[in-house]
Amino acid sequence: MTEIYLDNSATTPLCVEAAEKMTQVMSEVYGNPSSLHKMGLLAEKTVNEARDAVLNALCPPKTGIRPKREQLIFTASGTEANNLAMIGMMTAKARNKGKKIILGETEHPSVIETAKHLESLGYTAVYIPSPNGVWDMEAYRKALDKDTVLVCAMLVNNETGAVNDIAAISKAAKAVSPDILVHCDAVQGFLKLSQSPLPHADSVSISAHKIGGPKGVGALYVSEKILKTKSLSPVIFGGGQENGYRSGTENVIGIAGFGAAAKAGASRLTGMLASFRELRAYLTEQTETVLGASVRINEPLSTAKAAHIVSMTVPGYRSETLLHSLSAHGVYVSSGSACASNTGHSSYVLRSFGLSESETDSTLRISLGAQNTKEDIDILLTALRESIAKLARIKR
Repeated sequence: MTEIYLDNSATTPLCVEAAEKMTQVMSEVYGNPSSLHKMGLLAEKTVNEARDAVLNALCPPKTGIRPKREQLIFTASGTEANNLAMIGMMTAKARNKGKKIILGETEHPSVIETAKHLESLGYTAVYIPSPNGVWDMEAYRKALDKDTVLVCAMLVNNETGAVNDIAAISKAAKAVSPDILVHCDAVQGFLKLSQSPLPHADSVSISAHKIGGPKGVGALYVSEKILKTKSLSPVIFGGGQENGYRSGTENVIGIAGFGAAAKAGASRLTGMLASFRELRAYLTEQTETVLGASVRINEPLSTAKAAHIVSMTVPGYRSETLLHSLSAHGVYVSSGSACASNTGHSSYVLRSFGLSESETDSTLRISLGAQNTKEDIDILLTALRESIAKLARIKR
């Protein structure tokens, strides 16, 4: 049976470049980057080469930023990077500033749950709605005030592909106070869009396994301003690795894979984006042809959208049932965020988008990767048509 993987927003297959680099490092670089002998220095060199590669991919020339190595903090995941940014920036110099954090109500669970934790500590969180995937800028501007410390806005929504205007969000915040910090969760947007959240965001979180790298490695980029003003406190304490911002021996093998994946992804970004746009257009066109007009692609109303994420509603059929049926055909999609799919709750992202409860429960997420082709789309739609027909017979 041919297997078609279309759940790349959950994780991506390890790219060849990352696998080769990790294999080499695994056998040749076994020192601790904090050790001062030759093997330790080799490990440190490996980590710094990867750091440079990730920074180069995150800060292309058009951003106008020439980053320093200390501006990238390696973590164990994008989730940890979001926690470090939010808790670290809200609690740094806490006595000398306000208590408010503003975030989109469709943020990733690692941002939503961290905001709830901060609320339990006495901070105030204001959630901005996103009808049709677009931040309600009027509600946002009303929420901004001198008590605001941090604004969190994801670059690409992980369920709908909606793209936030980080430049506009940042501009509105800085107009109220230049001291308001803007954090961007770019896990789903890094090397998946032509635009960068920089230089508009003060901090950016990314993750290796979304770009063909290994699981268990993420990073937080922070601006020079944050470092100079000491506006970030660590949340993990110990030996003072990563310039004191993230203690714990670095995952040298995983970091090396992250660097290799970032370098490879940056080199083929233009071609990959063109492929995503072509495949999305083909999927949208063929959906009505193969499945009929009742099946709907949920298109964000934002001026920009990520071509690699497609939200599809199949009225009358539960998404969980459909994805299991598709899995039996060897086609792998998702019913939403992999991080929230086992909670038993319907998607708060899709409800904010404007879908009803029943529509939310009938929506699939199809997410494209570098390996996908038009043939994969044909196989997906054929399998989905057969699944719907089979389930319809069972209903009768």
